[in-house]
Amino acid sequence: MELNLIALQDAAGGGMQLLMIVALIVIFYFFMIRPQQKRQKEIKKFREGLNKGDRIITAGGIHGRIQQIKDNDNAFLVEIADGVRILVDKNSVYPLGTDTTKVQETSEELKK
Repeated sequence: MELNLIALQDAAGGGMQLLMIVALIVIFYFFMIRPQQKRQKEIKKFREGLNKGDRIITAGGIHGRIQQIKDNDNAFLVEIADGVRILVDKNSVYPLGTDTTKVQETSEELKK
């Protein structure tokens, strides 16, 4: 009789453990995977919407302004200083952390 009772307890405990594992996977999905996918979609949308004259920052931390879109929209010619231009891959461009109009106004004030 005791052996049957122990076997029933193990079966119920195994179901509870499985439920906990499933709950952890669901929590992990909603707090880690889903927000990352949302950020990746936003960055992709940002890259597709870039035009000549937009201010950007590269993965290496270089700030600049797009001068020309090259190679079937896979690269940008970016001006990082007066007369200094570099070719940057589209996948290494990220949006600025601040509002670009504020950055532009600040840079114009510093030039005065």
